[in-house]
Amino acid sequence: MTQGSTIIVNDNFGTLAVALHAFSPYCISDSFISLTSTAENLAQNKLPENGAQLLTSLQQPDGEFDFILIKAPKTVAYLEDTLIRLQARLKPDTQLIVAGMVKNLPASVWQTVELLVGPTAPSRAVKKARLIYAQPDSQRNILANPYPVTYQLENTDYQISNHANVFSHKSLDIGTRFFLQHLPQDNKYRQVVDLGCGNGVVGLMFAANNSGAQLHFIDESYMAVASAQLNFERAFPARKASYTAIDALRDLSPDSVDLVLCNPPFHQQTSIGCHIAMRMFQQAKNVLRSEGELWVIGNRHLGYQASLKKYFPTVELVASNVKFIILKASC
Repeated sequence: MTQGSTIIVNDNFGTLAVALHAFSPYCISDSFISLTSTAENLAQNKLPENGAQLLTSLQQPDGEFDFILIKAPKTVAYLEDTLIRLQARLKPDTQLIVAGMVKNLPASVWQTVELLVGPTAPSRAVKKARLIYAQPDSQRNILANPYPVTYQLENTDYQISNHANVFSHKSLDIGTRFFLQHLPQDNKYRQVVDLGCGNGVVGLMFAANNSGAQLHFIDESYMAVASAQLNFERAFPARKASYTAIDALRDLSPDSVDLVLCNPPFHQQTSIGCHIAMRMFQQAKNVLRSEGELWVIGNRHLGYQASLKKYFPTVELVASNVKFIILKASC
């Protein structure tokens, strides 16, 4: 292994980057948090800044590589997109390795790797984890990338495009559908944030009914933000908005926002919990103006009412069904 000969994909917080820093690997991730954590972990271990070269999921290094190390992502779609983007980085003797817990390596993962790279061979499972070794097939078909996927948003003329790592990238998910039915409609909201925006459809539909609002699309996924920008600019080519890949609202000024619309994720990779939502609620309280509002949708069992009351004096029920609840928290 030589310097600059290795690509690491989906390394959560830089564990592999730190371990392999002497080889200056390229680290590709769709997560702002992951790339930021990688840089911080390199610094914390007093390693040089060029110990890893950080790229987003929408960027690619130049040249061909000896080793490509991939932590199996949560969705096969993102793995497919990644392998298609890496085709020009493969050479006949490139060693591509996909790692993951056995439960996260179903047949669809093996089939995708074999189709897009070549023959695979497994390692022995150790502590319920396994490696898949793949060698490039010189006769493989180089497929066109099917992403972003585009569909027409139901009951509208809007076309919605989704990059591979966007949640529910082929159709409107049921939680968002319910949220769209109950969005606030009032021109008093001037600065509006679609927090954890995904493909931006919530902010887009709010903008369609509130012509005076300026929208800010924020997500920690680079593919999500790119999808939101594509969708909003296609729907409203003359209307300005901002698009930021970052960790929640940490860079927004206090007292600068009138409304935050939020469908918080309750998982980070395979870890499940409310810690992400709690940080979003706290930061929303910090950036909202004195009469600002946070509108949240979530699964009923997550208990967001109690969480919101830790930060907001008033929490009201907007709507609910058997699966979801929509809440308005006011400053």
